[in-house]
Amino acid sequence: MKGILLAGGSGTRLHPMTLAASKQLLPVYDKPMVYYPLSTLMLAGIRDIMIISTPADLPQFKRLLGDGSQYGVRFEYRVQPSPDGIPQAFLIAEDWIDGAPCALALGDNLIFADHLSLSLQHAAKRSSGATVFAYQVRDPERYGVVSFNEQGKALTVVEKPTDPASNWAITGLYFYDHRVVDFAKKVKPSPRGELEITDLNRLYLDEGTLQVERLGRGCAWLDAGLPDSLMEAGQFVHTIQARQGMLVGSPGEVAYRMGYINADQLRAHAQRMIKTELGRLLMQLADTVPDQS
Repeated sequence: MKGILLAGGSGTRLHPMTLAASKQLLPVYDKPMVYYPLSTLMLAGIRDIMIISTPADLPQFKRLLGDGSQYGVRFEYRVQPSPDGIPQAFLIAEDWIDGAPCALALGDNLIFADHLSLSLQHAAKRSSGATVFAYQVRDPERYGVVSFNEQGKALTVVEKPTDPASNWAITGLYFYDHRVVDFAKKVKPSPRGELEITDLNRLYLDEGTLQVERLGRGCAWLDAGLPDSLMEAGQFVHTIQARQGMLVGSPGEVAYRMGYINADQLRAHAQRMIKTELGRLLMQLADTVPDQS
């Protein structure tokens, strides 16, 4: 499976912070926002990843992330000329996807849960259909909402409903089979002029192949696209790291634990940040946790 990290848009809900910098490059506690969805894709076992962003911001992502070799993965980069909806990413990357199954993560989403890697890898290994993740929220009208029947199967998916049928929001993480580009081509612009990811999901729902995994207690999903949620995300990461001593959203740690890089490679990566707490924690990881490569 290949992965797309969509980090485009103008970040208008975070102005003036995003007038001079991409939203996905803003800090969430001690790391750039983009590190969190990147880590999620890597936890799913995905090592071929395309970063899609605006013409102005893409050089900054290249500067930050490079070619991916420091994490034992491969990065490609593409421009999204204008923010015309999430499914547009599959059309931009059509030749790169080349008939493979593909996951997509939004650049402003953070997911944290015990055993998350197992759930992600299970979704990545499905041979057909699509898998999305749902999370209970207090304001479902802001999101794509999924409702369920009595057997727990997805019944409807609706984008930003005025009268939500449930409080289960679909998170910004999607796994699709090899037909995703063909399905994306069938999606028509909505009244607001964008290709809606909910319409793509509905195509899979209508044929009975959309699987919805519900994130329950012990899980956290944060959409850091508003000032309050950006601050909450930073506070959440700080709390977990300070109290539990575990890293959240560190591609270097994920790469090491997944066996993508060895201890010496992790030490070299950590050395470049050795004056920071993150660098010291990564160095400690390389010295105390057995090499998985």
